Amino acid sequence: MVIALPTRAGEAHSCINQNHGDPVLYQFLQGTATLYSHRSPDKSGDNEDSAALIRFNEDSGVAVVADGLGGVAGGAEASRTVIETLVDEITSAQRSMTLRDIILNGIDAANRALLSRGLGNATTLAITEINSHCVRTYHIGDAVVLVTGQRGKVKLQTLSHSPTGYAIESGLLDEDEAMDHEERHLVSNVVGSPEMRIEMGPDVVLAARDTLLVASDGLFDNLYVEEIVELSRKGVLTRSAKMLSEQAAARMRTAQQGAPSHPDDLTFILYRRDAPPRRAVCG
Repeated sequence: MVIALPTRAGEAHSCINQNHGDPVLYQFLQGTATLYSHRSPDKSGDNEDSAALIRFNEDSGVAVVADGLGGVAGGAEASRTVIETLVDEITSAQRSMTLRDIILNGIDAANRALLSRGLGNATTLAITEINSHCVRTYHIGDAVVLVTGQRGKVKLQTLSHSPTGYAIESGLLDEDEAMDHEERHLVSNVVGSPEMRIEMGPDVVLAARDTLLVASDGLFDNLYVEEIVELSRKGVLTRSAKMLSEQAAARMRTAQQGAPSHPDDLTFILYRRDAPPRRAVCG
């Protein structure tokens, strides 16, 4: 069943402390999005992940996932604060402002809000700005944005701000080694820190049938990138989302020889747009 987002600009669908049975499908901008979120199978407390699809105007909006730090006081509250702040900033902003500036203002406001509480609350954050047929990423920590072509080409993947993320990028670790590394859960950049920094990517064309994925590390700690690409690159979007959620959850519940198994909250958004104009150019 398709649940349509409101067609008016300045409205959003937020997902906070949810435990979905199946991915939820939405009409979003000029395409379709699915959203899935569920707490770790090994805990009974709050799901510390939050997410949102936020419509700015007819052609542009935001897909965002925040992963509250487990083991840090108020991880769920931190991710909630960031999502609610971004929703408020984007939906109430003057339409004369650029979405880029609004997003940066929202991240800064959320960081100041967490710091002002003095509780040590923190969260990672991955945002994709969607403008017609173009996307731009903003991220802090180890939540991931991935863009995959229908044939499996990885067109964009953000670099995790973590010791293992930097080690993979530099060639010191491969993906298998990073999955089992003792510092796998450490992150070096979070919202809720006076040293927070925002990594902003370039504009990238989102072609017809490309798949955009925004996800917490619960997905990438239980499935290899090549597995995620293969499951998400083609077919019905809800089927892709269901396979991702089911296979990641199965890995979390039962360790298998030669496969990663790291129970964690799991949240992701998949998005595909309708066919863009020919020779689409960003900027």
